[in-house]
Amino acid sequence: MAPRGDAPAADSASRTLVLGIDGVRRVVQCGPNVGTVIGRTTGDLIGRPAADLVGDEGKAELETLLEAIGAGQERTAVLPVLRGDRTVTDAVVTAQPMVGDEAGAAAGLLFVRVALPPSERYQDPALMRRALMDDQVTRFGASLDLDQSARGLVDAVVPHFCTAASVLVLESLVAADEVHSESGSAVLRRIAVTSDDGNPAWTSAFPVGEVLVFPEGTPYREVMDTARPVHLPHIDEDAAGSIGTKWRRGPAGDLLKGVSMVLLPMIARDTLLGFIACTRVPGFRKFDAYDVEIGMEFAARAAIVIDNARLFSRERATALALQRSLLPNRLSAPSSVEVRHRYLPGSKLVEVGGDWYESIALPGARVALIVGDVAGHGVRAAVTMGRLRTALHTLANLELPPADALHVMHELMIELGEQEPHFATCVYAVYDATSGTIEIASAGHLPPLLAGPAGDNEYLQVPPAPPLGVAGGQAIESREFTVEDGSLFVIYTDGLVENRGRDIDDGLARLRGIFGPGSVERPMEDLAKATLDGVYADQHRDDIAVLIARLRRLPEDRCASWSLPADPAAVRRARGHVRTRLEEWGLEDLDYTTQLLASELITNAMRYAHGPIELRLLLERTLVCEVLDRSAALPRLRRAEDDDENGRGLLVVSQLAHRWGTRRTASGKVVWCEQIVPGVDPDPADQVSSWPGESHHRE
Repeated sequence: MAPRGDAPAADSASRTLVLGIDGVRRVVQCGPNVGTVIGRTTGDLIGRPAADLVGDEGKAELETLLEAIGAGQERTAVLPVLRGDRTVTDAVVTAQPMVGDEAGAAAGLLFVRVALPPSERYQDPALMRRALMDDQVTRFGASLDLDQSARGLVDAVVPHFCTAASVLVLESLVAADEVHSESGSAVLRRIAVTSDDGNPAWTSAFPVGEVLVFPEGTPYREVMDTARPVHLPHIDEDAAGSIGTKWRRGPAGDLLKGVSMVLLPMIARDTLLGFIACTRVPGFRKFDAYDVEIGMEFAARAAIVIDNARLFSRERATALALQRSLLPNRLSAPSSVEVRHRYLPGSKLVEVGGDWYESIALPGARVALIVGDVAGHGVRAAVTMGRLRTALHTLANLELPPADALHVMHELMIELGEQEPHFATCVYAVYDATSGTIEIASAGHLPPLLAGPAGDNEYLQVPPAPPLGVAGGQAIESREFTVEDGSLFVIYTDGLVENRGRDIDDGLARLRGIFGPGSVERPMEDLAKATLDGVYADQHRDDIAVLIARLRRLPEDRCASWSLPADPAAVRRARGHVRTRLEEWGLEDLDYTTQLLASELITNAMRYAHGPIELRLLLERTLVCEVLDRSAALPRLRRAEDDDENGRGLLVVSQLAHRWGTRRTASGKVVWCEQIVPGVDPDPADQVSSWPGESHHRE
């Protein structure tokens, strides 16, 4: 004979009577504590109908419980139970069927749980100790979250040890900083509050999340000063008023009138982390020295839990800060180019892996689009990825062509491989919004996908090259493609199209289907979300990085260019072109400065280059002035001496322009400078989230 299921757990705030019920719903068994629970005798119940246990208003509901026993089901209800003096008390009654075939045996059990009167709660130290130490520490100690652990802690002490409780910890602990020995003036934060009666006055007077320093002369300051428990058996009206006055918090003083309180310091590894404030309101047994001993034993275990949560929070905060620094916190592009990204790490423990992505706006309405993948997973791959991403970001800002940049990266990977073998794949593309062309170089990476506005799409065939860091391979070359206005360009890592249960060809076909007919008109965010559909449930996936760009050309009325002969008179002609164009754009305020900058750049080109010169103005988020010549020699900024007759042109440019720079072309070089357009933000790139949970669903 055994009950089906577990008996209701014991509770320090209640008493439980067990009754056996036979097939005809009579009481055949009765627990010996019937007198203390409901004030009746065994003889008063044995052989009587179970219906005599409750008042008239509860008989129908009791009948439902008894029917559940006959159906082999367990049910619970709150019923008015008759006491020996014919008074009624509410009790939680649970009906459980029995398993067995013995004649005359009970068909089921009734567990009658009656709340203890206030005067009888907290009488049994063994019951309090078991409820605090055995049942609760394991439950809330399983969490490594500080707030969750604190909520579990107050739920343990209330109602098993006191009627109201709060947990306060050092503010430096919440901020995941190093915790040092603190005095009573330490800044504390209240992270959990509860009471057994649900009185909102407790959470109002002692709000969760409050950051405070307790005033001198209060018991809260004393526990922080001494790191010893503070026991106040009874706080009379004067003492409560004094606490409220010193704290300048009248409602707190009102709540503390007549209560019994003990403050339990939480100490772990000889460091005071905070304390637990436990209160018993009037009508309950006051705290005594033995209660303080039990409470300190619980506080010692709670301190270990809080300390573990603190260490975990600090390590997690450090890891997240490092991990997030490895990925870009923003994506930039020309105003005509729209970019979206998705990043999904393969590991739940490490929120960044070996995959990375970049979108870097370059001068001249150009943008560098990059996706790479370091072989391996976890922290080592992430560290290598961070090195490569930083190096490639620098090379992009130096405006090296894609093939040259990947070659430098290859040499870097060879050097890193001398310490620990590494290799990586990468695709590097530069889109020019003025010409509508894109130059792409790839090192062992999967082919980019280009979807045209007519509904056609294709994987672009880029000259093959081995991964970065693989010695003995062929040279990295680039290829230039002409892109239709409004096309979608997609680059990605292999985790998106390949996993253990799917062939890579199927994954490539799926991706191509997403960017099929009609995809160009779809919102970019919808396309970004569609790329990751179905991959979240894959527990064995690789890291995934996706970069999607809608490539549009810069409007023709925002770009102007003129060919100039290598003649000093061309400088005057160039100034006239600049003045006329700026008037059309409504930028008369920049007229004088732009004419001066164009004159200096053209004069410099005439001095050191041969052949015709091209002047180009671009109005994007900034006003860009470019001078193209046929000399491959790049100018450098230097400070001229007092007796030098030249060498001051670029110094003037650097002082007047917001930025300036140079880059090589197939036929020579470009020297450029840019100015901020009044009323236009030169760098409106949105801050993007690069960790799971935010980057996946960013609107």
